[in-house]
Amino acid sequence: MAEPVEPVTYAGYLRLDQLLAAQQPRSAEHDEMLFIVIHQIYELWFKQLLHELARLQVQLETGETTHAMRTLRRSLAILKIVVAQLDVLETMTPTQFTGFRDALGTSSGFESAQFRELEAVLGRRDRRVLVNYPPDSTAHTRIAAAMSRPALFDSLLRYLSASGFTVPAEALDRDVREPWQPSPAVQRMLLNVYRQDGEPAQLCERLVDVDEGLQEWRYRHVKMVERTIGDLRGTGGSPGAAYLRATLFHPVFADLWAIRSQLS
Repeated sequence: MAEPVEPVTYAGYLRLDQLLAAQQPRSAEHDEMLFIVIHQIYELWFKQLLHELARLQVQLETGETTHAMRTLRRSLAILKIVVAQLDVLETMTPTQFTGFRDALGTSSGFESAQFRELEAVLGRRDRRVLVNYPPDSTAHTRIAAAMSRPALFDSLLRYLSASGFTVPAEALDRDVREPWQPSPAVQRMLLNVYRQDGEPAQLCERLVDVDEGLQEWRYRHVKMVERTIGDLRGTGGSPGAAYLRATLFHPVFADLWAIRSQLS
């Protein structure tokens, strides 16, 4: 006889026993629960963004314009939520954070492996970040793998080439393990994309939206840290707001921004 099939329940499907047991404050301070929940939610959204961007790269490289646009819209909606969550975290005052800060020990948001992987998917190629993860760890493997694959902009160039635009061969054949360098030749090709004003141009605009959303999150993150701990070093000795300020105003897709002044 077949084994009886256990019914699927809401709590069972979502693994709520494990999920709701994952919040383990290390102090008696009321506000530590909020701090934990917000950061766990961030990690879940980072996981979903990685899931969506992996699909987006496949859709771009197979020329699925309509589906790629849908995936981009979803990714943008997630980024808006990621930014909006800071409003909740900013309800915690500096004094409330100080009440449990020592309980965080050496842990730091700088250790978020998923965010480092997300940066790599978007094109960052800084292998120095790998020193924060043991060589045999899953985090190290995933980040290193993301730095060795084509980044999202590489997939965009392949999409544009397949759509009939003349993408420079050196851009298509570049070593994707190296950082992307802004290219006047690629910018001239992008100007042609925009002047034709078709679906490829709209898709490029949604990537600019993604870039802007990430920059907005970085800015709001800096201000949240500044209003909470000022210019103090972060937990675990991290540089805190000083480092975060240095990440501002560095676009992911520099070529898509560079052509703005040439379109008028």
